[in-house]
Amino acid sequence: MDVLFGRDKKEQLEPVRAKVTGKIPTWLQGILLRNGPGMHMVGETRYNHWFDGLALLHSFTIRDGEVHYRSRYLRSDTYNANIEANRIVVSEFGTMAYPDPSKNIFSKAFSYLSNMIPDFTDNCLINIMRCGEDFYATTETNYIRKINPQTLETLEKVDYRKYVAVNVATAHPHYDAAGNVLNMGTAIVNKGKTRYVIFKIPARAPEDGTKRKSPLKHMEVLCSINSRSLLSPSYYHSFGISENYVIFLEQPFKMDILKMATSYIRGMNWASCLAFHKEEKTYIHIIDRRTWTPLPTMFYTDAMVVFHHVNAYEEGDCLLFDVVAYEDSSLYQHFYLANLKELFKESSKVTSMPTLKRFAVPLCTDKNAEVGSNLIKLASTTARALKEKDDQVYCQPELLYEGLEMPQINYAHNGKPYRYIYAAQVQWNPIPTKIIKYDILTKTSLKWGEEHCWPLEPLFVPKPGAKDEDDGILLSAIVCSDPQNPSFLLILDAKSFTELARAYIDVEMHLDLHGLFIPDADLKQVPSQRAQD
Repeated sequence: MDVLFGRDKKEQLEPVRAKVTGKIPTWLQGILLRNGPGMHMVGETRYNHWFDGLALLHSFTIRDGEVHYRSRYLRSDTYNANIEANRIVVSEFGTMAYPDPSKNIFSKAFSYLSNMIPDFTDNCLINIMRCGEDFYATTETNYIRKINPQTLETLEKVDYRKYVAVNVATAHPHYDAAGNVLNMGTAIVNKGKTRYVIFKIPARAPEDGTKRKSPLKHMEVLCSINSRSLLSPSYYHSFGISENYVIFLEQPFKMDILKMATSYIRGMNWASCLAFHKEEKTYIHIIDRRTWTPLPTMFYTDAMVVFHHVNAYEEGDCLLFDVVAYEDSSLYQHFYLANLKELFKESSKVTSMPTLKRFAVPLCTDKNAEVGSNLIKLASTTARALKEKDDQVYCQPELLYEGLEMPQINYAHNGKPYRYIYAAQVQWNPIPTKIIKYDILTKTSLKWGEEHCWPLEPLFVPKPGAKDEDDGILLSAIVCSDPQNPSFLLILDAKSFTELARAYIDVEMHLDLHGLFIPDADLKQVPSQRAQD
């Protein structure tokens, strides 16, 4: 446990060559870029929650059968302020930072007042987003940070609010065929309403004959949905898309805006402002991408918490979408650093297991159907949609698999019919122990795992010219808790799940969250513009 969560990780600024065993496919050329928390202590102060840690980027550059590893802390304003003060001075999800105790009473009072409406952190530790030719470290606030994917240097800071009125946004955008970015954020009490906003960042800015402009300046709001509650909007980590629809789950895991506005003066962290309301419904919003208007039928299901959508597609007159769902919000509680040690005892089983669920939504509702009748006629799923009074439809999911998280697919099939899910298997605690390939058609799975090895999110990279959905490889960074064995990059054949190669890294590697693979063909030479260290 101490190797995984107990020690801050050092940067590896210069690339170190990995020891490769096996054979890396000759066609695999590019950079696996990952993001996650790496530092939880600053001076004598410590973050409370694992998700609070300062962002540590790391990369595996794969070329000509060799692998080079490097890592660098994101030089966010948050990082720089904390390091300069040698203490945590910027609040995070589970840790509220307070004024310097040496300040006088007037300085303290001003600090409290200035935090009534919080300016969130730019500690972008969750994912990496591609925007045209550029790459950004992302989190769930209104800030993203541009980075150099080759050197991991931190470049400029971007505030979504300059272009779109959102206070928070997801770290899981989607990309359409043209490379445009689709994302969602929440505008909190903006012009008297709280809205969920769907916005687009174009892959390229319009040409004006001079220097290249940033696509970010050309963001476009596509649709907004009023929150059912002005002061208690839903928390959401991701959303789904199919060819013609967007799927947004307004789940009863809610942010209390009044508590958030007063959390600083009450001495409470922002996590305390989130609450799960198990007696309420989860509302399923379906937005038509052709008109950017929501379908008028009210679809809903039971209370649940979803962090990751897997995929969605249309079949006949139905929309199918797959998610990893929990019965409650206890996952966040497990990742408080004080709780993590207990999770490594098998007697301490998690209370809510992540479950892969398939929902089916009728795109055309038969107004003459009897109340209580099932509106789904597909043979491919047992998911049901039961008609109720007042033009409401209750959706009952098909349960596909219990115990997987961090789902990935062949992104060429995003929004389209697909068969395979690649994920981290979760068993008796929320820390992944194996990599799993789940076959939706046959309901069977293939797995990889070794003792003392903790796999991270597996990323699928398609083989050039591939015809089969699973023709490619999986990349997963494996953190080893056995001090006799170094951590490594694992390369699996995605079709057979046989091991092709390992690249051992003689560096203490951190558990990360999400990332992406950048083929060499998509890399450009980015000039060094390092943010001030």
